[in-house]
Amino acid sequence: MPTQKLAASRNRAPAKPPSLMRVQASHRNGRQPRVINPVHKAQPPAYNRDQFLSALAHAKGVLVSSAPPPSTLQSVDSLYRDQHSWLQGWLRNRLGDREQAADIAQDTFLRLLLSGRLPSIDEGRSYLTQIARNLVIDQWRRQRIEKAYLESIAHLAEPESPSLETRALVVETLLQIDAMLDAMPARVREAFLLSQFEGLTYPQIAERLQVSVSSVQKYMLRAITACYQVLYAE
Repeated sequence: MPTQKLAASRNRAPAKPPSLMRVQASHRNGRQPRVINPVHKAQPPAYNRDQFLSALAHAKGVLVSSAPPPSTLQSVDSLYRDQHSWLQGWLRNRLGDREQAADIAQDTFLRLLLSGRLPSIDEGRSYLTQIARNLVIDQWRRQRIEKAYLESIAHLAEPESPSLETRALVVETLLQIDAMLDAMPARVREAFLLSQFEGLTYPQIAERLQVSVSSVQKYMLRAITACYQVLYAE
């Protein structure tokens, strides 16, 4: 008999939570129902220019342990207070986009902070504009590569079209390859492109570039090493 009761208890359905009527009934009977306090989400603090330094320490995956020393932070903070509005206006006049100008202005000070190289007082604006120009070029390069990639897959049917996550990964890889090619010496880049895109052999590349085959081998070794670093960089 006890065995049958034990088996019946195991097969019994799990208890359901009390219904609203049962909670009300227990309240009428003098028993206090269990009250679950709502969980309030913490509201993010309002942005303040003084929070710029602490935000930079965590921005874009930067580890706090790698943050610059306090003297550098104070110098960047002073430069930020003096030149941020001017730099944002300078970018807005050239880009014609308020939000884009604000983003690049912030990225300019972030790059300055992480570089650890600070300009003198007289060179502050010229130094900032040089960084900002490079960031604008990087952004235009990204837009050009992303546009070319999207055009190359525009003909694909919906089931064959890569996901948004895959597209983002491909664009990042293409940007790395583009930067790698841009950093190569002209002969190394040309030899690599002739080999990979035109399918020329080393003797044919040597004839095209008017160099020896051994030089082409050195060019290709350098190019392949650069590709390896892009593919397997952590």
